[in-house]
Amino acid sequence: MLSFNVMRKLLLPISMLYYIVLFIRHKLFDWGLLKSKSYDTPNICVGNLNLGGTGKTPHIEYLIDLLSDEYKVAVLSRGYGRKSKGYLLANDSHSHKDIGDEPLQYFKKFDNIKVAVDENRCEGMEKLLQEENPPQVILLDDAYQHRKIKPGLNILLTDYYNLYSTNNLVPAGILRDIKKAANRADIIVVTKSPNVITPYYRNDVENSLKPLPHQKVFYSYIEYQDFKPFSKASFDTDIKETKTALLLCGIANTYSLEDFLKRKYNTISKIQFSDHHDFTEKDIDMVIEKYNDIIGKNKVIITTEKDAMRLINSSFINKFDNIPVFTLPIRIKFHKDDDINFNNEILNYVRKNSLND
Repeated sequence: MLSFNVMRKLLLPISMLYYIVLFIRHKLFDWGLLKSKSYDTPNICVGNLNLGGTGKTPHIEYLIDLLSDEYKVAVLSRGYGRKSKGYLLANDSHSHKDIGDEPLQYFKKFDNIKVAVDENRCEGMEKLLQEENPPQVILLDDAYQHRKIKPGLNILLTDYYNLYSTNNLVPAGILRDIKKAANRADIIVVTKSPNVITPYYRNDVENSLKPLPHQKVFYSYIEYQDFKPFSKASFDTDIKETKTALLLCGIANTYSLEDFLKRKYNTISKIQFSDHHDFTEKDIDMVIEKYNDIIGKNKVIITTEKDAMRLINSSFINKFDNIPVFTLPIRIKFHKDDDINFNNEILNYVRKNSLND
């Protein structure tokens, strides 16, 4: 069987062809042969160069928390994995099949924002701005590669343990865009960093990333919140008494979540599906079977907020009624003075460009 390194080398020619295609596309935008549209309303793009797993969703939520007390905020997403087409403004009747799991999470978590989806980002922007009581700030979720919009502020995320500077394009690596695309970023956030990070490690990361003079680099980490009951049985379960957890997830990257759970439980099992996986009855039956196979009584199922968005509207969710299922919310924290400096960068941009000024 071929080793991983040998397989990667065999795939490099395909990655090189992909590089050429992307390089030409970017140059066509740089030269103005393909058009990028700017908007007067402050808009902030949050994205990455990787296929996923850098923490876009909690960073969007951080920005919502930061801005929504002072401004009318909207999130515009493609709505990955949805079954609908065109522009939709989220409402209470929508499920993840209508707008996607991440937009549904924003909509359910924040009651003072608008959430819209459109695969055509420009049309989505224009329709959002035509809504009654239009937003004053628009957050562009996962739009870094979508160059038909020229964001007012570009935030690029990169995983501390999987820096884009150390990776290759797919299929030989995990990058979906060329490394030089990072030059368009105004802010680079190194995500999922350790809770304590020394100047030595910061210097090591920045020597790898080689930020341009205009680019600000910040470091964030995940702070796990209290478990939240999800199934009927979970409301009668004291999670502090549990010893064993079964992790149910369909997200791109689980290493930090697993590390957290290993510090809390004697035994951890995991069932992992692909990112944005739409759970079927067969999937839920398999999860329940694996849960029942775990020896002992003090056991629970843990899932993520994003996975819960796809489970909550399932026709088979009642199968979990007698099993304690909890979600584990997360939020983003910045290191030391990074939080103040990052917040000031965002607020100064919005205030300077606000149409109310």
